[in-house]
Amino acid sequence: MLSGTSGYFFIYYLTNVVCFANDLDTLLPNYLASKIYRLPLIYDSHEYFTEVPELQNNPFRKKIWKRVEQYIFPRLKHTITINDSIAGLFYKDYGKKPLVVRNVPLANNFNLVNNIASFKTENEIPEDKKIIIIQGAGINIQRGAEEAVEAMKHLPDCVLLVIGSGDVYNTLLKLSAEHNVGERIVFISRLPYADLMEFTQIAHVGLTLDKNTNINYRYSLPNKLFDYIQAGIPVIASDLPEVSTIVKKYDIGVVINEVTPSAIANAIRNLFRNAEAYQTLKNNQSSCDQN
Repeated sequence: MLSGTSGYFFIYYLTNVVCFANDLDTLLPNYLASKIYRLPLIYDSHEYFTEVPELQNNPFRKKIWKRVEQYIFPRLKHTITINDSIAGLFYKDYGKKPLVVRNVPLANNFNLVNNIASFKTENEIPEDKKIIIIQGAGINIQRGAEEAVEAMKHLPDCVLLVIGSGDVYNTLLKLSAEHNVGERIVFISRLPYADLMEFTQIAHVGLTLDKNTNINYRYSLPNKLFDYIQAGIPVIASDLPEVSTIVKKYDIGVVINEVTPSAIANAIRNLFRNAEAYQTLKNNQSSCDQN
């Protein structure tokens, strides 16, 4: 059983209670609770929090969070993170390497949302249009969503499906109008995971476009990458170490060298021009064990 109140989580495992801190902004209350109630504490760092772009222009806030991390992290016995790169950063800073646990969802057979034909009918999408998707709870700055919207100017035969939430979501709505591509972009607010995956499966290609503008994004490994793998759709990805390693190793998509509207559009056009190569990438998704 998992529950959360006042910014911290408790995991009930059999008869034991464990404090579980999900990222740095929940670590301090969990640490205090673990001391007060004498409970084990697990710190799960989903990202390299002190280098997120939201803190880069606020040195005071960044300093506060770094002090919290510097005080508590060396005292922790149980830490996990999402990939080897971020684990290495913690080891460099504190001489302790967290256990790596990737955010890979359990394999599941999701139903298609009604079906592709009815979805296109409901959203007035011509049957011959290809569907591109960018999704997730963190559609934030410097993650390529703005460029994906602008790329639609060069992709008249495609429809972009934007599902989720984040600090640029409203900006994307404005950009779609400014670039006169609103009729080829479908916006859907954040969905339960099963519903999200139903929509993801109807897409022809998935986008993961974090930019190499900060340490956190440089070593990111977004959940959406594994969602696309589960859905069996090829990926257009930015050239980041953890993401590109998986995409290239399993040959499940295309890595672009720069996150610009033209680079995104060119990659998508080239992908759809070669039906055989596209099908190979799609087939490789089913054999990807994500290890």
